[in-house]
Amino acid sequence: MSKIQEYFSTDWSAMTGHDWVGLVITLLVFFGMAYTFYRALKPSRKEELEKVKHQMLED
Repeated sequence: MSKIQEYFSTDWSAMTGHDWVGLVITLLVFFGMAYTFYRALKPSRKEELEKVKHQMLED
């Protein structure tokens, strides 16, 4: 096993309950953010986003 493979290897059976909870939360946040960015930055929503571009500064 090379040093890079050894560095990225994971002992899944040694993970504790806290490790699994952290992994699940991290994956949920990652996919939630990816979904949010996908929905917000779709090219078809460009006109809608341009309309509210300065709304926060005006309020």
